[in-house]
Amino acid sequence: MAQDDLSTLLEQLEHPTTGVDRHIWLIRLITWVRGAEDAPEAPVARVTLLLDVLAARPHTTSLLRSWWAELLGTVDGSTLLSDYGFGSRNAFMSELMERLNRKLLPATPETQDASELFALVLNDPRDARWIAALPADALTRLATLLSLSVPPPGPVGALRPVSVWQHTLLNALTFCVSQIRATGFSQEMRLRMSSPVRDGSPFHTLAADLDKVIDTWLGGANTGAAAQHFRTQLDACRQAAATVYSHLDAHGISVDLVFRLRQLRERVLRVRALLDCLLDDTDHTSTARLLSHLASVGQEQRSVGALIASNSSLLAAKVAERSSETGEHYITRNRAEYRAMLGNAAGGGALTALTTAMKFGIMALGLSAFWYGFWSGVMYAASFVLIQMLHFTLATKQPAMTAPAMAAKLKDISDSQALQAFVDEVTHLVRSQMAAILGNVVLVFPVTVLLSAAMVLTTGAPMLTPEKADYVLHSLTLLGPSLLFAAFTGVLLFSSSIVAGWVENWFVLHRLDSAIRYNPRITAWLGALRADRWAQFMRHNISG
Repeated sequence: MAQDDLSTLLEQLEHPTTGVDRHIWLIRLITWVRGAEDAPEAPVARVTLLLDVLAARPHTTSLLRSWWAELLGTVDGSTLLSDYGFGSRNAFMSELMERLNRKLLPATPETQDASELFALVLNDPRDARWIAALPADALTRLATLLSLSVPPPGPVGALRPVSVWQHTLLNALTFCVSQIRATGFSQEMRLRMSSPVRDGSPFHTLAADLDKVIDTWLGGANTGAAAQHFRTQLDACRQAAATVYSHLDAHGISVDLVFRLRQLRERVLRVRALLDCLLDDTDHTSTARLLSHLASVGQEQRSVGALIASNSSLLAAKVAERSSETGEHYITRNRAEYRAMLGNAAGGGALTALTTAMKFGIMALGLSAFWYGFWSGVMYAASFVLIQMLHFTLATKQPAMTAPAMAAKLKDISDSQALQAFVDEVTHLVRSQMAAILGNVVLVFPVTVLLSAAMVLTTGAPMLTPEKADYVLHSLTLLGPSLLFAAFTGVLLFSSSIVAGWVENWFVLHRLDSAIRYNPRITAWLGALRADRWAQFMRHNISG
């Protein structure tokens, strides 16, 4: 739409308006402020111009304040501050359909939902930048302009007057803390928290700690100690939730749980931002920072690409957190583990040589392309599963297994000691990878020679004729498709590791090992001892 002239906009305040007209006027005003420029300096200059014009026109200022009071009387900003930007659901398809509806269907300004109105008013990616760029003097003038002359009645016993904005902040803080406590008290979280944290959970006292901060602030006393204690409890809640990740081996993890953990972390950050706006915002920069953040997350909430990235991240976190412990077994840290890795890699190399011989055997059958591909796939699958079951190692598979373990160590990378530990772990990883490569390669050649010699002794013919050997040798060239095949093999191995991690997590999450071991129908069919062996076997080998 075309930009409205400021004088025309201000003249419209002379006429009484309905609720929807107030919302439309606000949209037009912000559109005028935003302008067409990409740089935030121009909108900031227009805000300053608006303030200068209003300062020169007291009657218009009075009308604007009346308009502002009527607007705040019809929309509730508390839910905007506490819930805006948080996903209402973690189901991908339903959230995708909701975002597509927001993109494709026109929204109406006829609403009493502050979140819907906020999304209509600040609907441009540039809004977050120019709000954050507002200088302190402009913020102070805006706060003076929009502070209502008749604030709502404060709580009983309050020694200080409470403005509409502060009243909204108090409600938003209460709503946010209630959401954090509800997440912390949910069954999925409590089941997976470590016992000491669960028994002395900071979630129990979080509401009382907030009440103490609010009572101290309303009483006009210094809130420093109470606020610091509350912030400490907030951090304790976030750390308590983080202990969930250390109990994945026993309970597994779901995308829904990862979603809740991330929501809890973001709500903790939102509470801290709201508290800064209430207690430490004499220059109003915390308020501008909060509104800029809300404008930014509003853009993300409407973005389909952000939804896909977020769900991909949730799935990756699920697999990585669950697979990190498995990857630890592929990293050697002393001589004994290094020798064991060499032995396991030698076993993998020997089986790889046998697999290659079987491949040439299938080729010798002269099957059609479909059946040759089918039986080759079956043979390779059987070989890889056998390597897994015998606890042997393939160097090409190691990166897919060790990557989650390395990623898990990057959580506290800001700590210098954690950084040094990560560097040491990289050294161990490189040595482990070299051991796997040496073990694989060194044994492939002698085992292949032995297999060929055995075939010559038993059948009188070598594994490959000179012509076939010459064809195979010249087909393996860096100038041909060998590099592409090698890269695609790595993709397949990585994909198989992802699927294996997902299946193992699904098995643990649904406690199927316990069901096999103790379910009365299964134990009656297998017997208690055999059911226990089956449960233990599946628990340790289901990923293979």
